[in-house]
Amino acid sequence: MSNKAAYITEAKANPLQVRDAPFPSAGKGEVVVKNHAAAVNPVDWKIQDYGAFLKNYPNVLGTDVAGEVHEVGEGVTHVKKGDRVLAHAFSLVSQNPAQGGFQLYPTLNAAVVAKIPDSLSYTAAAVLPLAISTAAACLFKKEALALPLPKTSDANPPSSGKSVLVWGGSSSVGATAIQLAAGAGHKVVSVASARNIEKVKALGAAAVFDYNSASVVDDIVAALADTEFAGVCDAIGTPDAVKAWVPVSKKLGGRYASVLPGAEVPEGIEGTSVFAPSVVFDDKYIGDNIWAEWVPAALQKGTLKALPEPIVVKGLENTQEGLNKQKAGVSFGKIVVEFTAARTIIILFQENR
Repeated sequence: MSNKAAYITEAKANPLQVRDAPFPSAGKGEVVVKNHAAAVNPVDWKIQDYGAFLKNYPNVLGTDVAGEVHEVGEGVTHVKKGDRVLAHAFSLVSQNPAQGGFQLYPTLNAAVVAKIPDSLSYTAAAVLPLAISTAAACLFKKEALALPLPKTSDANPPSSGKSVLVWGGSSSVGATAIQLAAGAGHKVVSVASARNIEKVKALGAAAVFDYNSASVVDDIVAALADTEFAGVCDAIGTPDAVKAWVPVSKKLGGRYASVLPGAEVPEGIEGTSVFAPSVVFDDKYIGDNIWAEWVPAALQKGTLKALPEPIVVKGLENTQEGLNKQKAGVSFGKIVVEFTAARTIIILFQENR
């Protein structure tokens, strides 16, 4: 049995190089997955372009994985060999290429591995993992918005009386944050481009506004009147996005949680930037609820939908194409590299001749 990976060989190396990789073995608290699909996130091409985050080379990028459990390590009881799963890959945390998503057999932290129903394709499932961890950190981390965690995975949870603004509802993180917050009984208001408003509203937002509208701040404030406003979940994480939502915070109060590292906000607005893997480390109480309980149950019931839609690139050998497409920009979609059996066999045959 062989493994292949799309390696970044050194800082800023382009393109990624597909080559043999060590075949992994699951250690304590780990799961090895036969990878069927891996999504591409902005962080992947940004690392490639700027040489950030990674300290060890060669390494393997990729944080979103969906596939079939190949092996479970000591202490892992919630999944078994043959189960269909999605998972958040942690090579950016561990600096260990074996834990990167752009390979045929990644090694994964079992705490961020969850079963998926047979009705959910691997390519669709792959859009979710990083978004789940990031959105959960934004919403539920005590230093962020500190919203109450979901108590049920049912479609109509009791209202908490609390509310949240999700800035960027058509992004992967934003779409998941809306579903997580609504699933916990919180009122959600969001913003998106005009063409995506109805799609974002269908995720569970009470109201969605065009972020280009001159009245967007007043519209948001009016929609959140008479609620206990927890704050802003900034799923876009650009300086321009921060400038756009700050007026809402000034009018309504509340805290902020942003995917932008070191977000600069005016004095008096409290909050934090979020680091997705914290939900199974420093903020393990979040992962124990969201990853271990809510995600598998909500996927099974259809409460959590795998959105935005996958935009599929075929074959491990075309992972670089996936990064290029993500960098070029997508709207209410997520680039997913599908590791098809036929293409994998071709790669192995060609490179072993």
